[in-house]
Amino acid sequence: MHADIAWDHPNPFTLPLVPGADDIDGLGHTNNAVYVRWCEQIGWAHSAVLGLNLDDYRRLDRGMAIRHGAYDYILPTALGEQLLLGTWLMAGDSPLTMRRRFQLLRLSDGKTVLRGQWELVCIELSSGRAKRMPPEFCDVYLPAMVAGGGSKP
Repeated sequence: MHADIAWDHPNPFTLPLVPGADDIDGLGHTNNAVYVRWCEQIGWAHSAVLGLNLDDYRRLDRGMAIRHGAYDYILPTALGEQLLLGTWLMAGDSPLTMRRRFQLLRLSDGKTVLRGQWELVCIELSSGRAKRMPPEFCDVYLPAMVAGGGSKP
């Protein structure tokens, strides 16, 4: 499925999307805040498929929190357009961090309409302080990481 798409990195976790009427802003295209919401949706879905969900985060008293988010809004999308959002995990700059990359494609022409990146830091939920990833996080997230990524979306 979608083998001809030019993804930035191999084997993305994907989520098909179609902007609805509530997603369209006064300029007639998908509101930028909707793209951010979609990135959050796919991030949680990918984590759950890998084996860690919000209940696991609470049980382990650890979570991956967004320290920095960056989005490049390249092209607009419109009501009813078929879109495909892909995401990847990548190593961070320290044992406490990792990155999540995003690429949103318009299926009608294969064009990239958005690229984004989160810098995530592992925190202890009970204190909010940065902590090393527990073994369960390493066992799930490290094998799913792809090489590359750079520091810009």
